Amino acid sequence: MLTRNLITSFTLGITLAAIPILQSQAQVQRTPNLYNFTGYNSKGEKVATINYSTSSFTGKPLFNYQQQKETLNFTGDEIRTVDTEIGTLVTVTIKKTIDTGNTTFTLLIPRVNLGNNIEAKVETKGITTTNRFSVIPQFNQGQKQTYTTINLRGTAQSVAF
Repeated sequence: MLTRNLITSFTLGITLAAIPILQSQAQVQRTPNLYNFTGYNSKGEKVATINYSTSSFTGKPLFNYQQQKETLNFTGDEIRTVDTEIGTLVTVTIKKTIDTGNTTFTLLIPRVNLGNNIEAKVETKGITTTNRFSVIPQFNQGQKQTYTTINLRGTAQSVAF
C-alpha cells in the first residue's frame, strides 16, 4: 500500500512538472526606457517638464529639463545615474558658477515593471539641490546644500530606438 501511494505521488509530480506554461501565462519582465513627466509645485501649479530616456538612436541617454522659459538638454556623460534602494537617481547640473557653487536637478525613478504593457503611469519626485560654495574659506561653513522638491506625474514607456 505504501508503494502504491508513493508511485501515485511520483506519477502526479511528473505529470504536474510536464505541464507547459502558455506564453500568455508567462511572467513578462519589461523595464521602461523612456520617462515623460510634468512637474507640479505644492499648490498644484505646473512648473516643469522632464523627459528622460535611458538610451536613444545614438545609444546615449538623453535628458530634457524645461522649467518656465528655460529648456536644457543633456546627453551621455552629462547625465549621472545611481541605483539605490528607493529607485534610480538621475542627476544633471542645471546651473554652473565658478565661485558660488552649482545647482543640480535629480529625478527619482521608481522601479517599474511594464509586464505585457508598453506604458504605465508613474508618480515620483524631482529634487533641485543648490550646492553652496565660496572662494572665501570663511563662507564655506554650515549647511552647504539646500533642497526643493516638486511632484512629478507622467508615464514610463518601453520604446524601440
